[in-house]
Amino acid sequence: MLIRPSEITDKSVYLSRRQLIAGAAAAGLLPSALLADPLSNLGKSPFSTDEKPNSLKDITSYNNFYEFGLEKEDPSKYAPGRLKTRPWTINVDGECNKPGRVDIDGFLKESRLEERIYRHRCVEAWSMVIPWVGVPLSDFLKKFEPNSRAKYVSFTTLNDTSQMPGIRMLSSFSWPYREGLRIDEAMHPLTLLAVGIYGETLLPQNGAPIRLVVPWKYGFKSIKSIVAISFTETQPKTLWNQAASNEYGFYSNVNPSVDHPRWSQAKEHRIGEFGRRPTLMFNGYADQVASLYSGMDLVKYF
Repeated sequence: MLIRPSEITDKSVYLSRRQLIAGAAAAGLLPSALLADPLSNLGKSPFSTDEKPNSLKDITSYNNFYEFGLEKEDPSKYAPGRLKTRPWTINVDGECNKPGRVDIDGFLKESRLEERIYRHRCVEAWSMVIPWVGVPLSDFLKKFEPNSRAKYVSFTTLNDTSQMPGIRMLSSFSWPYREGLRIDEAMHPLTLLAVGIYGETLLPQNGAPIRLVVPWKYGFKSIKSIVAISFTETQPKTLWNQAASNEYGFYSNVNPSVDHPRWSQAKEHRIGEFGRRPTLMFNGYADQVASLYSGMDLVKYF
């Protein structure tokens, strides 16, 4: 069941919000980057959940984006005034026949976008439901013709200390932020390259202008502000796996039976709700993705 943005947020509230933000930005009270742009060419998707999405306020003010700070409110405080999302290109290379560079504006103009309402589960045991807008990652990757040696796909985030003060705060990390998927995970129909939320372009705190969304994995796999994608023959290094390999495995599938070493994953707190709800295997997407891991020990390959 697909829920359109107009069904989620009352239209008068939505328009008032845009007018308020636009007025504040014009008056110099807010950075102009806070005003997202409407996205056109939105199509329906059969992959949306019928669960009620979180509010735009929840989604844009409660974030992990450590390049801008450690607290949940830091990305919404600091990213809009710092992160420059134009011009923006994504370099694609590695084990493919047609490497190249993609300009984000050309990509948005040429793409048929879909709205997909997905569950989002953080490894910290909180969750949301988010109405993303984007394109299937497989459609994007196929254009570069990955060859038979392409076993994995590696992703890299912008690494710019002049824009991202959190990088200096966490100097022990192996920046830039990197993530990776197996090629079959990357090509799965659920895997999304997101460029928007609630029918508008991504705000900086949510990973503008383009990010990954893998709904059956913990949120840290959904790398933000992507500047490079590479097809590789060997498993790529990822930031959190390098930082604490005993806590953050390469696969990072949502699995309520495998606890984080410091807390249980059996339940989660849905932002905006009281109490905790049971965590679903593969975040509720088991019917679609469990076959990817047939025969694998999901405790060993956590």
